[in-house]
Amino acid sequence: MKNMLIGDQWVGASDGRTLSVVSPSNGQAFDEIPRGTAHDVDRAVQAARASLTGPWGQLNAMERGRIMMRIAQKVLDHEEELAQIEAKDTGKPLSTARNDIKVLARYFEFYAGGADKLHGETIPFLNGHQVSLLREPLGVTAHIIPWNYPAQMLGRTVAPALAMGNGTVLKPAEDTSLSALRFAELALEAGLPAGALNIVTGLGEEVGAALSGHPGIDFISFTGSNEVGTLIQQAAAKNAVKCVLELGGKSPQIVFDDVDVERAVPIIVRAIVQNAGQTCTAGSRLLVQRSIYDTFVKRVAEAFAKVRVGTPEMDLDCGPVMNPAQHKRVQRYIDQAREQGIPVLAEGQIAADAPTTGHFVKPTLFGPVPRTAALACEEVFGPVLAAMPFEDEADAIALANGTEYGLLAAVWTENAGRLHRVAKSVKAGQVFMNCYGAGGGVELPFGGTKRSGHGREKGFLALEEVSTTKTLVHYHG
Repeated sequence: MKNMLIGDQWVGASDGRTLSVVSPSNGQAFDEIPRGTAHDVDRAVQAARASLTGPWGQLNAMERGRIMMRIAQKVLDHEEELAQIEAKDTGKPLSTARNDIKVLARYFEFYAGGADKLHGETIPFLNGHQVSLLREPLGVTAHIIPWNYPAQMLGRTVAPALAMGNGTVLKPAEDTSLSALRFAELALEAGLPAGALNIVTGLGEEVGAALSGHPGIDFISFTGSNEVGTLIQQAAAKNAVKCVLELGGKSPQIVFDDVDVERAVPIIVRAIVQNAGQTCTAGSRLLVQRSIYDTFVKRVAEAFAKVRVGTPEMDLDCGPVMNPAQHKRVQRYIDQAREQGIPVLAEGQIAADAPTTGHFVKPTLFGPVPRTAALACEEVFGPVLAAMPFEDEADAIALANGTEYGLLAAVWTENAGRLHRVAKSVKAGQVFMNCYGAGGGVELPFGGTKRSGHGREKGFLALEEVSTTKTLVHYHG
């Protein structure tokens, strides 16, 4: 069993309970983690608070950056080990897991370099006064991350918080805690002081709820569903705690009639099958100008039919979905669309020797999908692509903005004016133009609009989110 980290102690749950770790590839349990309690959360918050007045809090920004750079190197030194853990825990192809570990290291490299780069200001004011603006850590920050990209999400949310000098408490998803626990061992080996990072494993309704409502927390970062995000905001509001929330998406790929077909098709397919479609930014809606709809979607269907699904060691295009509940959810959307008579244009294939007990789903391309269908409006979180035609630029924008989400979008056209007009008109936190995704995109501010959430992660804006300012007014006569 892998214990959790509180302060500098590796401990089990206070009541001794555990959770099984189950492989998505074969449905078999292969390890255990502690099923943490509210008491464990309280201990972790206290340890994080104590770190602020201990060795961690005494470090200057340059010293914090040096520790974080050593952590990044530790991750790279153990890249294959971490990738094997990540692949087994999530079911994703080994090549994808290896990339995720590289991105984890990159987060710590980037924010190590940024630790001493977010400066204060001097503000012109009345004669006889000197006004300074200091940038300070918030205090104790809580990080509740999902199961789709456990290593990447750890880096995305914890690294900027540490760079600013906060004490952190991480709650990984109960399905995928192993890479976080191994990472924590490496972080301590790299010299991270006790209490700067605490990890409490367990269920969302137990550990997550206790953490989000804890009065000792000064900030919460959460990625997950709208329903849980609402509960977290409500709990945080009782303590006047700031939240950064990323709550999913229904991202459109907007394809105009002058698209570079050879470039666009493989990127569009990869954007929905990557990580078995279990990506908040998955390009799950394919919007194509009607004049080329049939020919373009046919090319996408040809590529889609070549997609292969298997276990991590097979290293195919995608792996299984995470757990039985997710498998049931994705399959329900597929079955519902079929029952409604929405045409299936192409299906990927599950490898013949993939375990029958694994949570595998055939990637499926539907089209044309009615604009009011669930498949066109709701986040499936699986390898399911909905193709829809549009008439002109105005119709494309209306269709792209026609869901409650606003996380990511892409525009495909060789017309530079149209490219920028549409990009500015689409309601999304990131818009890619003749490309999609960012390979981690550590440097690029990221977050949503509408029901996709609020606040920004990645880039330097993340440092601002996990810090606060103090204004000093000095009268010197």
